[in-house]
Amino acid sequence: MASHAPKHRPWLRLLAYAAAGVSLWLLSLGVVQTLLARRIAGAEMDQLGTEVAFSLRLGELALERYPMETVAELSGLKLSRQPPPIHGEGKGSAEAEALYRELCDQLGFCREVRATRQRLWVEMASPLEPVWLGTAIPQPRRWPPDPLSLGLSLVATGLGLSTLALNLEVRRPLRLLERSLLELGSGQEPQPLAVRGATAVRTLTAGFNTLLSQLKLARREQEAMLAGIGHDLNSPLTRLRLRLHLAETQPMSPEETAKALGDLAALERITAQFISWARDQGDERPEPLDLQVLLAELAGQSGLAPLELDLEPVRASVQATGLARAMANLLDNARSHGAPPFSLRLRTWDEAGFEITVSDSGSGIDPALWAQVVQPFQRLDSARGGSGHCGLGLAIADRVARNHGGSLRCRRSGVEGRPGFAVVLQARSLPLASPERSGHISDPSGQHVVRSTRHAQGCPSSGP
Repeated sequence: MASHAPKHRPWLRLLAYAAAGVSLWLLSLGVVQTLLARRIAGAEMDQLGTEVAFSLRLGELALERYPMETVAELSGLKLSRQPPPIHGEGKGSAEAEALYRELCDQLGFCREVRATRQRLWVEMASPLEPVWLGTAIPQPRRWPPDPLSLGLSLVATGLGLSTLALNLEVRRPLRLLERSLLELGSGQEPQPLAVRGATAVRTLTAGFNTLLSQLKLARREQEAMLAGIGHDLNSPLTRLRLRLHLAETQPMSPEETAKALGDLAALERITAQFISWARDQGDERPEPLDLQVLLAELAGQSGLAPLELDLEPVRASVQATGLARAMANLLDNARSHGAPPFSLRLRTWDEAGFEITVSDSGSGIDPALWAQVVQPFQRLDSARGGSGHCGLGLAIADRVARNHGGSLRCRRSGVEGRPGFAVVLQARSLPLASPERSGHISDPSGQHVVRSTRHAQGCPSSGP
């Protein structure tokens, strides 16, 4: 099952994290400002107390020699002869009490402090008349924030954003992946995961989804293979058992012996096809071959007659065992389901590729059903296994073609109203994983094919 994950948009994710970072910073700044408000207010009152104490000493010394107006003009102090009205609890009361205590500590004696709406007034010691010194009430600092609050809020924002990103981008996807792995290990079939999170996590999740799809495909193929083995082996085994049972009462005739041997050959062919499909050999090491030689040998072993060979000299790097098995299957299908005359053709294709065509004069397969017959264990008739065919020949050839970067297709090849059918295997030369080496080519039966240049015995050839 394919994963329907949302499309990954890095800019949208960065925008979301930026918005989250700004929100976290504002929240952290508000919390830090609230927690440090008392400390900041205390520090401001300490500073105000120092300034007012200094102004009191300076003003009181000046008032001993000069009138209040002159002192106020020269020093810039806010002085008044009229005592401010006494207010109850209200704005400035707390600041007045704090300033009163601060002046008592710094001056060694206390002075009366009164608060109005805008100012704090402190009584000065004047030799002639009462004089009051006014100072502005400290206002809480809203913006820009205090450096200490700003620094602490930035640290808190960084920690919070890192924790959020770690949880959303790494921890949560890995937790979901761990849960799916546990389900897979316990024999369940977990659903594909949404590909999200950090780059490494997305890569890991995509690999896990690919693994799930491959396991599901392998499970389906295994179920089909197990069902196919029982079905396809049943017919020849039943016939062989019947003939052996009859042989207990009377000797087998040469005709019955030949039929029994045919059943054994069918069993061998079916078993070989199943083993070939299960083994895959998609990782077989490529090696350079003269394809016209390989095809000539396979044509000679196919038993097709008459068979026309039209082989151009083509040298390519291929998976020799897989290609030989695929071509043997195509030739065997032509012999079992086609009609003479037969033809085997080799041409270059797409620069670095080659094209092999097996054609006959039979009616062939409806091209509309081609996608069905190249699936494993699929046949268009109900006589499965009766003659050793189990619906894997074309599937193996199709997989070999795809392993070589090509495809397997069919086409009508008849001319002048005559029927005709052709199967075309297109493939490309594979890169060599190691230096060129010589060796024997194995045919589907496991026997070595000795390379030669002779044509199929008894078959006319129009090739070189």
